[in-house]
Amino acid sequence: MQLGLLVPDRRFNRHRTEVQEIASALLEQTTIPMIQQRAHLLEEIAGDEWWQDVTLPMLELARRRMRDLVRLVPKVRRTLVFTNFADEIDQEVELPFSGVTVGTDLERFRAKLRVYLRIHEDHVAVQKLRRNRQLSGTDLAELERMLGESGVGDKQDIDQARRSSEGLGLFIRSLVGLEREAAREAFSEFLVDRALNAAQLDFINLIVNDLTVNGVMEPGRLYESPFNGVAPRGPEALFSNPDADRLVSILRSIKNNAVLASEVA
Repeated sequence: MQLGLLVPDRRFNRHRTEVQEIASALLEQTTIPMIQQRAHLLEEIAGDEWWQDVTLPMLELARRRMRDLVRLVPKVRRTLVFTNFADEIDQEVELPFSGVTVGTDLERFRAKLRVYLRIHEDHVAVQKLRRNRQLSGTDLAELERMLGESGVGDKQDIDQARRSSEGLGLFIRSLVGLEREAAREAFSEFLVDRALNAAQLDFINLIVNDLTVNGVMEPGRLYESPFNGVAPRGPEALFSNPDADRLVSILRSIKNNAVLASEVA
């Protein structure tokens, strides 16, 4: 499709339909955390508005976000059933729901902020997050200033994002991800002078992929999809207990670098 943008290709629309179908199929499985995390982008790709004036960077982003999800597409699609019932409701009644907030507000805020941060990804504090460098108090203050000046959301949105992600640094890291080299570097000491088998290498690469996209990863994810596809009984089935503990320690270290050193538990 990227080539089709550069050199007109009549197959472009057919490929576009195929990608939209893949995105729609993935959206049927949002109970899978990996898909749920990218549901917003998948919804846009499955629709038509995203494709208007689509650019090479947009296609590249879609390719990188979807390539490790394709294997999760159901092999058997359910038959569509169409209904045509007449609507018998003739009067609308508004019912107040006190204390209920709209669940998609934070997702819209995240999506808009992700675009803003992509434009300003050369900022020192953002680069430190992407390169897995320890944040300072000055860095966090700069990040908060950036968000305040972005025009995306308000102070309430920022406070909600901070609480939901255990800190502003972790929230922004979840939007910008880790540079792949930084993710690999975090495991360099673990990998040095050891020969890993194919399953062990696949497991480490899955961790690197997850960190590249999401920026941080809780140890519990090691027991979920797609990791349990390589190690159904968890990392202890592939590695010795000390090595499994070391993997967990590396994940915690990566997370701790996105918060103040004084706040690390």
